[in-house]
Amino acid sequence: MTDSLPASAHRIWDCAPAVSWEDAFLAGNGEYGIMVCGDPHAERVVVNHHRFVLPNGTHDARAPELAGQLPRIRELVLAGRRTEAARLLTGGRELEWTQSYHPGFALTVDAVDPGPVADYRRWTEFDTGQVVVQWSGGRRRSFVSRADAMIVTELDMGDCVVGATGELPGLPADVRYACAAYRRGGLVLLRVRGCYPPVGGAYGFEGLTLLRGDVTLDGDRVAVRGPALLTTVLDRVGGPRWRTGELVERLAAVDGDYDTLLARHRPLHAEPYGRVSLDLGVPAAQRELPVGELLARQRAAPHTPLPALVERLFHAGRYLLLSASGELPPRLSGLWLGSWDAAWAGDFTTDANLNLQLAGASLGALPEVTAAHARLVAGQVDDWRRNARAVYGARGLLAPSRTDGEHGHLFHVHPDWPFTAWLAGADWLLFPLYEHHRVTGEPLGEVAGWLEEAADFFADVLTVTDDDGTVVIVPSYSPETGPPDADGRCAPVAVNATMDVAAARHALRVAAEVTGSRRWDELRGRLPAYRIDERGALAEWAWPGPPGDEEHRHVSHLYPVWPLGEIDPDDTPALAAAAHRALTLRGDENLSAHGSLHRALAAARLRDGTLVGANLGKILGNDMFFRSLMSSHNPGLVTYNADAAHALPAVLIESLAQAREDVVRLLPALPPGLDRGTLRGVTLPGRITVRELTWQPGRITAWLVSALTRTVEVRTPYGAATVRLPAGEPVRVAYAPHG
Repeated sequence: MTDSLPASAHRIWDCAPAVSWEDAFLAGNGEYGIMVCGDPHAERVVVNHHRFVLPNGTHDARAPELAGQLPRIRELVLAGRRTEAARLLTGGRELEWTQSYHPGFALTVDAVDPGPVADYRRWTEFDTGQVVVQWSGGRRRSFVSRADAMIVTELDMGDCVVGATGELPGLPADVRYACAAYRRGGLVLLRVRGCYPPVGGAYGFEGLTLLRGDVTLDGDRVAVRGPALLTTVLDRVGGPRWRTGELVERLAAVDGDYDTLLARHRPLHAEPYGRVSLDLGVPAAQRELPVGELLARQRAAPHTPLPALVERLFHAGRYLLLSASGELPPRLSGLWLGSWDAAWAGDFTTDANLNLQLAGASLGALPEVTAAHARLVAGQVDDWRRNARAVYGARGLLAPSRTDGEHGHLFHVHPDWPFTAWLAGADWLLFPLYEHHRVTGEPLGEVAGWLEEAADFFADVLTVTDDDGTVVIVPSYSPETGPPDADGRCAPVAVNATMDVAAARHALRVAAEVTGSRRWDELRGRLPAYRIDERGALAEWAWPGPPGDEEHRHVSHLYPVWPLGEIDPDDTPALAAAAHRALTLRGDENLSAHGSLHRALAAARLRDGTLVGANLGKILGNDMFFRSLMSSHNPGLVTYNADAAHALPAVLIESLAQAREDVVRLLPALPPGLDRGTLRGVTLPGRITVRELTWQPGRITAWLVSALTRTVEVRTPYGAATVRLPAGEPVRVAYAPHG
């Protein structure tokens, strides 16, 4: 059985089951997710759903009504009494959290007569979405179907008993579970129901599994003799009327064996997954290594990237991002969780994390992921309008810093986190949708209207001016930090946060672009200039005063570098140098994954491959990947979190290929240690596809395809050339140090 897995960069395998849920292997269809632990005789498959969030009383929370207090708030900020202003910006509320994401339950599969285990392997196939557990005495296979919207599991392990349990770590005492096995007609079913506490919001959730094969009831479980097929569907209900009958009909309507169901699902998963690939010239012997060995080798050489692991992380990241995106984009933990104590409520943290996870969606040819993000925004944009009216009495859009996916009201506020002053949110969250348009050329549709509203918000809010007519952005906030007050303490509410300046500049420019109207031009011309401080660094606030916390994990002031590209070494060299200085001055605080990869993306745009590599090294060299290649938030596998897993492919793409205007850059920021490889299928702004990019010391070869006939300048470390790209025709370009 050890020769059953040929070497491949598109799977991971392990020679032992998961010791804890964090090491469970993962699959998902963008709505349901499964975590397969892999014990041959006592399997636990944790079942997740994107909409499973625990009511906590904030379902109907709304933004504070502050419009009437804005003159006083602005007066306090400009007078230096920023801590007082921050208290007013909360509307007098205590900090409230979003409803926490939670696991559903675990399907259990226990062998009746456990025998010895030999030749054990478990693996995840990125290109099919299957998780397989196999040993000398049996096999189990699972996937989450995109075609039939259900979890599919095949058992072939002899006699066993299948059940379900809600007893997962951290289960709240006021969440009630009931599990039952029963017959309905000729069907054998296993049902799980969970009831939430009555604090407002949903009533509960349900899972229903249909078992086919030689199966009989065994109390509240099902006895299985020989092979069996399990199909599972999930539901969440707002009131006490369960929809079990509808779930039964869904399960009964889907017929076929495991391979038939897999054949329906596979193209829907394999085609998007396979659009992009990365080959770092890894020897076959290293591709054959189990995932634990790859991670151990990287830990043994923490300062040198292991190409075999980097290549696998690239593919795992795209696999997990695709698998977690559909119903909604990925949460802080993607689509997976095995415990009820989700960090930061397991929500969508929108001031950094969500956009970083989406960074590789358009470039990585995964419009399915961008579409999931568009669904999230479309479901909440009315709430963003209500936020703008409540807080600022303004038209347009004011986005919250976090959401549980059920609404977009801005209620998570505190004097230390005054997100009512974060004006950049809508522009930041709309950028991935605008980028999709730039990459694919697809019409913006309703996104165009949202972009216009983002500009109108700034037009209404930016009413304070300096003596020379320059706009003063007040209140303003750079997540999640602030300049010091007179006592040296962080006071987050401030003036002219660079992120807000960049967002206003971008929103006003893009609105003019998509509408053809010039009505925002005059305001855009009066926005404050970016500020370079006495250290030569791009300041976090375009306003006089000392720098803030230079150890902070966020680098929001680099928004005009990444992703906007407004600051660029060619077009704005002085600002680019200042941004680079700001990036090198920034410390690492707690080495959070999103902080390091945000820095890496900015470094790639500033074309510093060494700095990209240094920030990748903070992830690779600090034990931040579980055996599923899902990542942690902090070193030492602390806090299950998808930021690094999902953002790392984007860092590699941006390091290898970029485009702006009529310039294509190949290897703009190649990290040390990745000296050769081939990248295929990435898409760049301007509708240019890098069909293939191959590099090695002393040579670069690429095939470029443009959707439009155009002439571009292709720039590389070995020189540049002007290249004509006829529409739809692959064009080969090659560069070496001397020709």
